[in-house]
Amino acid sequence: MTPYPQQPVSRRQALRAAGFGLGAVAAADLLAAEGTGSPLAARPPQFPAKVKRVIHLFMNGGPSQIDTFDPKPEMAAHDGKQLPDSIKKRLQRTQLNRVGHVFHSPFRFDKHGQSGLDISELYPNVARHADDLCVVRSMVGEIANHSPGLLLMNCGHSALPRPSIGSWALYGLGTESADLPGYVVLCPRGMPTAQSRNWTSAFLPGVYQGTHIDSETRGDELIPHLTRKDIRPGTQRAQVALTQFLNRKHSDRRPDDARLESRIHSIELAFRMQSAATDAFNLSKEPAYIREMYGETVQGRNLLMARRLAERGVRYIQCYHGAGQPWDNHGSIVSRITKLAAESDQPIAALLTDLKARGMLDDTLVIWGGEMGRTATTQGKGRNPKVYGRDHHIDGFTIWLAGGGFKPGHIHGATDAFAMSVVENPVNVHDLHATILHQMGLDHEKLTYRYSGRDFRLTDIHGNVIRDLLA
Repeated sequence: MTPYPQQPVSRRQALRAAGFGLGAVAAADLLAAEGTGSPLAARPPQFPAKVKRVIHLFMNGGPSQIDTFDPKPEMAAHDGKQLPDSIKKRLQRTQLNRVGHVFHSPFRFDKHGQSGLDISELYPNVARHADDLCVVRSMVGEIANHSPGLLLMNCGHSALPRPSIGSWALYGLGTESADLPGYVVLCPRGMPTAQSRNWTSAFLPGVYQGTHIDSETRGDELIPHLTRKDIRPGTQRAQVALTQFLNRKHSDRRPDDARLESRIHSIELAFRMQSAATDAFNLSKEPAYIREMYGETVQGRNLLMARRLAERGVRYIQCYHGAGQPWDNHGSIVSRITKLAAESDQPIAALLTDLKARGMLDDTLVIWGGEMGRTATTQGKGRNPKVYGRDHHIDGFTIWLAGGGFKPGHIHGATDAFAMSVVENPVNVHDLHATILHQMGLDHEKLTYRYSGRDFRLTDIHGNVIRDLLA
């Protein structure tokens, strides 16, 4: 497929011909209404889609599958002991270097819903949605470190910052919102500068890059410089129109420069966001009972913002839980995961409840998970369970999906009795990406972009649609 539709010139030429008078003042509004010429304009999927939008709940750092959604009761008899030799034989040498004593989860699991899904006591509110969840217990990664894990889960490559899945979705489908970014990343306090590559557009035109919002900030500073108090709206509109007129003159002498096109569209979008974003992020417009349902916490506000963006046509919304790697629990995992789950349980359940009540869950895909899981064995010195942690683990971790045509109340795949290896139906990240794109009406093998002499795609030369996950 082509990078994006070429710009029609008739209307723009007419606006340019109008000079700097009334035509220039009206230019921004006319250009905003011009849908077919924008690289962000909504486009039909390659085939009928189940998913219109994605809300990705990213538990940054790697949540422990053993303590959340993959119970291992057999571990209780081995608690505090070495792993059985039968398990060690299946482990790679690099895994053996990280093996400590078996640490059975201290959290109780119960069956929930008609499906009987086993869910930890850490997630009592999410457990009420057991029959909406499609739990994948057999995810596998490539490298057990955060940076490559994040890149792989977001961009499909563990070493190079390739276009993120949100950028690919926006490139393939555009956005249904003319006044908001099509790809928004809600990340409280932000992340280290290097981590912004997890929502990069890389070699895709910059207009498809994720827009980072520090969702911990409140009020007017949520999006810095969103409004101007030193200039009247009419005057600013004229200034923007003049700027864009000059940008177009500059662009005409440099045809096919994707960077210029991206800058021009970013300026147009930024101007329109002054009113649209002010409304979208103003949670005070929500009824009190909705705000209470999500909770007046950072995560509650984060997920309520995500729902408001989703209903306004934003294509891909990613919600990071905290800054850095809060789920990277190398020590004191019992207290830390209890706190993290308590922060996220109510808001996640509220999001699922809210989407269902609005009739949006059927065509909205909600994804929960991180870039890896945690080991069944202890990390850290001593034998005090209060200070035990779990190390990184990529050979059998858990995510879940809800809505968007994924099979509800379903468990896919399995790990061994100690969650150290996948023993049934492994799913790699390329498979996951291929399946998500498929539900969005995009063939991962045909969603390509020509760059540096070859056709690139999110899944590179890998990936299969996992049809057992689909309803």
